[in-house]
Amino acid sequence: MSTTAVHSLWTTAAQPLDKIPAPHIEYAQLAPTLIVVGAAVLGVLVEAFVPRRSRHYTQVFLAVVALAAAFAAVVGLAAGGYGTTKAHIAAMGAIAVDGPALFLQGTILLASLVAIFTFAERRLDPATHGNRIDSFAAQAGSVPGSDSEKAAVKAGFTTTEVFPLALFAVAGMLVFPAANDLLTLFVALEVFSLPLYLLCALARRKRLMSQEAAVKYFLLGSFSSAFLLFGIAMLYGYAGSVSYARIADVVDGTVKTIDPALAGTMGNDALLLIGGALILMGLLFKVGAVPFHMWTPDVYQGAPTPVTGFMAAATKVAAFGALLRLLYVVLPGLRWDWRPVMWAIAIVTMLGGAIVAITQTDIKRLLAYSSIAHAGFILAGVIAVTPTGVSSVLFYLAAYSFVTIGAFAVVTLVRDAGGEATHLSKWAGLGRRSPLVAAVFAVFLLAFAGIPLTSGFSGKFAVFRAAAEGGAGALVVVGVISSAIAAFFYIRVIVLMFFSEPTPEGPTVAVPSPLTMTTIAVGVAVTLVLGVAPQYFLDLAGQASVFVR
Repeated sequence: MSTTAVHSLWTTAAQPLDKIPAPHIEYAQLAPTLIVVGAAVLGVLVEAFVPRRSRHYTQVFLAVVALAAAFAAVVGLAAGGYGTTKAHIAAMGAIAVDGPALFLQGTILLASLVAIFTFAERRLDPATHGNRIDSFAAQAGSVPGSDSEKAAVKAGFTTTEVFPLALFAVAGMLVFPAANDLLTLFVALEVFSLPLYLLCALARRKRLMSQEAAVKYFLLGSFSSAFLLFGIAMLYGYAGSVSYARIADVVDGTVKTIDPALAGTMGNDALLLIGGALILMGLLFKVGAVPFHMWTPDVYQGAPTPVTGFMAAATKVAAFGALLRLLYVVLPGLRWDWRPVMWAIAIVTMLGGAIVAITQTDIKRLLAYSSIAHAGFILAGVIAVTPTGVSSVLFYLAAYSFVTIGAFAVVTLVRDAGGEATHLSKWAGLGRRSPLVAAVFAVFLLAFAGIPLTSGFSGKFAVFRAAAEGGAGALVVVGVISSAIAAFFYIRVIVLMFFSEPTPEGPTVAVPSPLTMTTIAVGVAVTLVLGVAPQYFLDLAGQASVFVR
């Protein structure tokens, strides 16, 4: 090859390109996420520049204002018709602004706002060295039990980084159910998972257990992220695009333009089936469905209880939102392939969660297995593949998240010398020692069990009705049996609290600040309102149940 030929190659390759088009971003429609991200970045700056004694109050104020403002933005978008008539794809195809996205974002923001109050609680533990302390480690970087940790406790240090971390997690959760291409989905997954791995390791008491929980969560979460990414690669290989609508068209066979490379891969169903299965696996891990649930009990037990409540509520809402969008927007053409698999997963999840919960002796592990059973109930609504299926899942998620945060907030109040008393034997006779706290916890347990006049009953009824209408009657029968099994251990805890003699050396019930009281009061209010008068909220979920494509 002559030098002139090489030279001409170089010169032709370096021709001036046409102008690169600037991206078109609809900032107003992305406002909820942008507000939360901005506040999280501000929170990091607060850690750097605000004096230590003022940081706690500054961070709490910033987090509460940001979440409230973001919720107001969601309401504004919904009022402006972006959930119904103006629903569209924003941010150059990356984010969907539609009914399900706005409903789930509103739920996540409200649940997070209530959960942040439990993060900020500083009256439950007695003051040490004259300083009020919260649920988080004095200095996260110090080795448990070391001199540096003791010095940090003595100096009254607090880990106020938990607030920006929680805000980053919320930002990822807001994008996750609204993502409209697979890369945005993956980025959102990592943005909300990484802060949660850190938050799980920050418990003030039982630090080693907390760190063990975080490592388990991190390792298993990394595996699930890897499966998801591998699935994304396969679906991209199959459809030649990461966009939801484009993949759906290729799956349905309605794609207009087919280039030769796409024609070669479109016939390869193995890429589609394995890719779809791997992405489902990544999402089912986040939901906590059997057999991807192994992390749930250990992480729920080891993480600081405020973080457990936040994670149990908000992560489930975000993950189910993403799962719904994947199955209803990307893979409706594969319905006959994924429905039998989801049937099997829903059945083992409902029965597995309910049966294993009976053997638990720790209240946080019991609530973890209960959350696994609830994931199965929600999957019954997902399998319905009807508009009522979507609306019932949205309603169930809204109802479930507040009951969960309220229940974990009550768990933080029952304490002994070692911190929270989570062993069930310690809860014996709690109804005689502190009737109000026991009564509130009983309301939450009855809601979990799905007893009428609680939000749990309305949610289960909606989901099971949608499943029956969608032709999954057998699934409803299994669901009802699982509910009956689950009711046994919820009622057992209520009997233990009210009909057992309290032990003299039993735990005390701490008097919380108005922050935790607000969390518990909101939980009770939502539980009763959605139980007694659910129709307005069911209609709201019904209006918000149409995905844009």
